[in-house]
Amino acid sequence: MEKIRVVVWNEHIQDKNQADVLEVYPDGMNAALKKGITEGNDLFEVTEATQDMPEHGLTEEVLNNTDVLIWWAHCGHEGVSDEVVARVIRHVQAGMGFIALHSAHYSKPFTRLLGTTGRLIWRESGDTEVLWNVNPFHPITKGIGEKFILPAEETYGEFFDVPKPDDNIFIGWFSGGEVFRSGLTFTRGLGKIFYFQPGHETNPTFYNKDYLTVVKNAIQWANPGREKVFLGAPWVPKTIEDNK
Repeated sequence: MEKIRVVVWNEHIQDKNQADVLEVYPDGMNAALKKGITEGNDLFEVTEATQDMPEHGLTEEVLNNTDVLIWWAHCGHEGVSDEVVARVIRHVQAGMGFIALHSAHYSKPFTRLLGTTGRLIWRESGDTEVLWNVNPFHPITKGIGEKFILPAEETYGEFFDVPKPDDNIFIGWFSGGEVFRSGLTFTRGLGKIFYFQPGHETNPTFYNKDYLTVVKNAIQWANPGREKVFLGAPWVPKTIEDNK
């Protein structure tokens, strides 16, 4: 079976020069996530890309060879090239999976794919978060029980300005009382999108076993799982006729 080709994209700003982030992720957040999703399995072929790379590491060639793009961002949204954003959107619409983590709700690819602001209520408090599994038969929740707990996370709260999702996967409850739609799926064109709320840069969420299970499940769910043909514009899945 061919491996799912995954790109872990991280703006790589705070985990390059911010002491409290480096204390949690000394090798960078993208390296921690890559290790977490590849350790103990051979399902994925994972590469890393960062905002400071030429074309943010997301050239046409890279995206042509990407099945699922994971996007983590926080403070560098406006520094992302509109040309690269348009390229990412085109590939998602043609079938590439897109997983937006944490503050990627404000990222250009996410807001432009969904057509809304992505605004929400938040506070950086280190509250405990209980993620309730409200869709236990969805592929993304495979291996997850009725809930899992993150001892400390940045608090997000409603109202979350996104369109009506295809599926609501998790409801997050915070010890300060807020609730949040913490796991949502969308479809744009042929591409599957998963928004997953946890992942604040000063919390060790990327090491949490249940969190990583969800991300690995989401990669497999978002994988287009079809042969792709690059036609000089977006790559597109072969049709049934093409495969005869």
